[in-house]
Amino acid sequence: MHNDTSEPSSGIQDFFQDYWDLMAGVFFASFAFLFHTTGQVYLATLFAGLGIAAFSFTVSEIAEILAERLQEPYASFVLTFSAVAVEILLLFMILLESSHGAHALETVKGGIISAVIVDMNVLLGIAVFVGGLRFKEQEHNEDTSSTYTTILLVASVALLVPSLLQYSKDSGDSLMTASYIIAFLLMVYYVTIFIFQTRTHIHFFKATARSRIFRLRRKRAEHSEEEEEEENYIFEKLPNIANFFAIFGLIFLIGIIAEIFASDGMHIANEYGISAALAGLVIAIISVSPELFTAIKAAKSDQIQRVVNIAMGASTVSILLTVPILMMLAPFADVQLSLDFNSLQIGALILTVILAWKTTDNGETNYVEGISHLMFFFAYAVIAAFYH
Repeated sequence: MHNDTSEPSSGIQDFFQDYWDLMAGVFFASFAFLFHTTGQVYLATLFAGLGIAAFSFTVSEIAEILAERLQEPYASFVLTFSAVAVEILLLFMILLESSHGAHALETVKGGIISAVIVDMNVLLGIAVFVGGLRFKEQEHNEDTSSTYTTILLVASVALLVPSLLQYSKDSGDSLMTASYIIAFLLMVYYVTIFIFQTRTHIHFFKATARSRIFRLRRKRAEHSEEEEEEENYIFEKLPNIANFFAIFGLIFLIGIIAEIFASDGMHIANEYGISAALAGLVIAIISVSPELFTAIKAAKSDQIQRVVNIAMGASTVSILLTVPILMMLAPFADVQLSLDFNSLQIGALILTVILAWKTTDNGETNYVEGISHLMFFFAYAVIAAFYH
């Protein structure tokens, strides 16, 4: 009789553990719509943000399943693209609010830079810190970080071009022209990097032999138990194509909720004078939060290579794809999105790349390097909160 009563309870518990994010997403989204229609902007923004985070977590879970099947470097592509798609949706919805004031436009610019700041300092910092506490030192392919930091440094300098032009005497038309040229160059640069990653230099983005051996030993010991736990998860049973459609469907749903978050969130930002830099930081944290859980899980399993690929890969895509795509979408929002970032944003971006280069260039990480990235982020957050 004991087994009969415990099995249903265990089944309900397993169901909740597997699908809590979907259930939370539906719950938060429903209340966001309710509060939005009744004009309660504060609660609507809060629940919309929580709904986006919950559904984004499901997206990252499905992306992780696909990543396990596809392996590197394609695994990291799935994880980073799913997160960046959410980021682009959020920023585009805020871009649509730009007709109501310049603050929304500045928030979009802040969000573009903040995505890299959060990826490279919060995501990488927490994952490296957690992994360093558990394993003392973790190894990754130093070619990965060397390549990514080079790419990010070049992309950051490219974004400096329009920013410097705003100080010239005739900065009107030339600023927009330069912005479109830089956006086009970033897209071409990304295509080249994509070929580099997936065709000619795949080995640059794979784990080192030593890291793989340690990981495989642990994985064999835990494999049978993990497989039994995961076999009831519906997305584990679905084929790749079905999971891709599931991701697209969830991202579409996130886009609908993001419209509430953008419209009501901008109302609050304008009312309280919240700086564009801080608003952009909040958006970046919401869009990156699901990736963060994936990165921490990978670090705890000594898969620091995946952490580096996710953090730096997402940062690369955030600049090289998000900027051109938003530039193309801007006319649909009836706004001109110029790439004239302020000195705080460009300075923080370049310093972040330099810090990441210094902490990962030897192919090893430890918890001090993780806490260093977090210290940098908190320092930037303080400036962002008071910078107007």
